[in-house]
Amino acid sequence: MSGIVTYSPAHTIVPTYECFNRCDYCNFRVAPGKDPWMTLSVAENILKELQHQGVCEILILSGEVHPQSSRRQAWFELIYNLCELALSLGFLPHTNVGPLSFTEMQQLKTVNVSMGLMIEQLTPALLNTVHRFAPSKIPELRLQQLAWAGELQIPFTTGLLLGIGETQNDWWETLEAIAQLHIRYNHIQEVILQPYSPGNQQTWNAPGFEAQQLPQVIAKAREILPAEITIQIPPNLVPDPNWLLACIAAGARDLGGIGPKDEVNPDYPHLTRENLLQILKSAGWQLIPRLPIYPQYDSWLPQHLQTAVQSWRNMSSAAF
Repeated sequence: MSGIVTYSPAHTIVPTYECFNRCDYCNFRVAPGKDPWMTLSVAENILKELQHQGVCEILILSGEVHPQSSRRQAWFELIYNLCELALSLGFLPHTNVGPLSFTEMQQLKTVNVSMGLMIEQLTPALLNTVHRFAPSKIPELRLQQLAWAGELQIPFTTGLLLGIGETQNDWWETLEAIAQLHIRYNHIQEVILQPYSPGNQQTWNAPGFEAQQLPQVIAKAREILPAEITIQIPPNLVPDPNWLLACIAAGARDLGGIGPKDEVNPDYPHLTRENLLQILKSAGWQLIPRLPIYPQYDSWLPQHLQTAVQSWRNMSSAAF
């Protein structure tokens, strides 16, 4: 075998699609006030159906409520309660809901085994184009999240969105900034390299990022990032098996959460685990499930979360 590629057996829960940002390329957002929020009872029914189906990670993925909104506290409490509910039913939560205050991150640390936020790109030029109606995409704001996650010892996932109007040098600068924060805090588990892929709901008219470019970006990212940071690619956005294998050969070693639907890219269905197994096996790779927290970070967790994680690791010590 050439080696191991990992994935997370995951399911995504969306508290709300409403978002005060309007990114031109977004295929997820609903206007504020136009999307009813998920109730805890609905979430409980979904989660109970997932029990005993091999799902480990519950990704809490939400649109953003403005920090000054009168609904912000209710939104945050819903996210917190969803994490708590997932934990109570035996799952491991991972939250990615946009920029949070230091206090909000501190509170969510008690009910999440890891968290995440895409940097996307650090160039301020995008604030004049695809991010001109997206106040929370200010680069300094997103870098602040990564720093706070480090200060709070939260195992973290971040990443780049490729092909939204940035330059090649912007990629390397963004990766270097991530690397420097990790060197300082040692908290970045994964960096996602996500090719922009057009969808039906967006307002931006631009071609998708060419998958043929992705292996060279991965190879350069592997040079820039510390070796312990795993590079992740979404396999549904690299649908050609040959290019997917080229990405893995270049240094990608994780395929992210594999579930029934990619909420951020709903036009691109996930490949099944069986499909991915066959593709990887053809080139000598093993596909192995993982938890949403890497083992080197277990000791960062509060004791009740360490216990939950250890329970999963004991279930399948070979896999997890």
